[in-house]
Amino acid sequence: MSRSMKRETLGTSLFVFLLAVPSLALSQANEAALLPPLQWRSIGPDRGGRSIAVAGHRDRPFEYYFGAVGGGLWKTSDSGLNWAPVTDFQINSASVGAVAVSDTDPDVIFIGTGETCIRGNILPGDGVYRSRDAGETWQHVGFAESHGISKIRIHPFNPDIVFVASFGKYGAASDERGVFKSTDGGDSWRKVLYRNDETGAIDIVIDQNNPDVIYASLWEAYRKEYQMSSGGPGSGMFKSTDGGETWTEMTRNPGMPQSGLVGRIGLAVSPANSDRVYALFENDDGGLFSSDDAGETWTLVNDARAIRQRAFYYTHVFADPMDEDVVYMQNTSFFRSTDGGA
Repeated sequence: MSRSMKRETLGTSLFVFLLAVPSLALSQANEAALLPPLQWRSIGPDRGGRSIAVAGHRDRPFEYYFGAVGGGLWKTSDSGLNWAPVTDFQINSASVGAVAVSDTDPDVIFIGTGETCIRGNILPGDGVYRSRDAGETWQHVGFAESHGISKIRIHPFNPDIVFVASFGKYGAASDERGVFKSTDGGDSWRKVLYRNDETGAIDIVIDQNNPDVIYASLWEAYRKEYQMSSGGPGSGMFKSTDGGETWTEMTRNPGMPQSGLVGRIGLAVSPANSDRVYALFENDDGGLFSSDDAGETWTLVNDARAIRQRAFYYTHVFADPMDEDVVYMQNTSFFRSTDGGA
């Protein structure tokens, strides 16, 4: 390229640049003028805190609920596209750790307040609430002295029969612990399983094929300001064959650990085969245990650290409704087994 052509090109570029400078300055000024009216909004991903309770109804597949341990109960009617809080200004605790919807009447819902995965930043609850209009209004129905409701189970065929697993107070002795039963839809409660004032109920499951058969676990534990303890002589697992009226302990049944401290126990019974029961058991020799004779004898099927670490916080097990060998567990990861937990 000749020198004259270089000078011409350079001159043209400089001329274009000088023309553009005022336009750029004006554009920037105009953009700056647009900024003050603008407001920030979240576009995701959302983070609403922990949730340890979900429930729905088979006849309303687009409608379900989740309990937030720091934000009340939420409801969707469009399969989760939109959610709305349904307990704001109606309950006295922001923490919902248990939810149950009646199988016979999807308008009937019970929630338990407080959280029984006793980490260091939990909110205490003030008992159990009931709704008879699909979450529109709520009524307090008991357990005001319990900091945490672990589970609520409603009889699959009789909505008047309801069971509550109450943990009690987090860091002090309390009498409102154990498994309670109502036969009038939650208007009154009767304690049916109790160990002592330092041991609360942590899990309860009903055999869907025979609701007179119920399994429950008790947990001796506490959480104080700078200390927590999981396990003690009060912990154990139990079975009832008469609808929760009487209970038989099966903590040390054949196949279960015969020594050592017992901590938290998660339970599940298979709807596909009532003889198949799972127990996620906190103990030095613990892990996932399986029974094929409705809890009479047990086999350790998996003791992997990954499924039983932080037992005081996790220890959740769920049986698949269609296949007795499919079982789910929650920990720092979510696990699914198709061979009975092995």
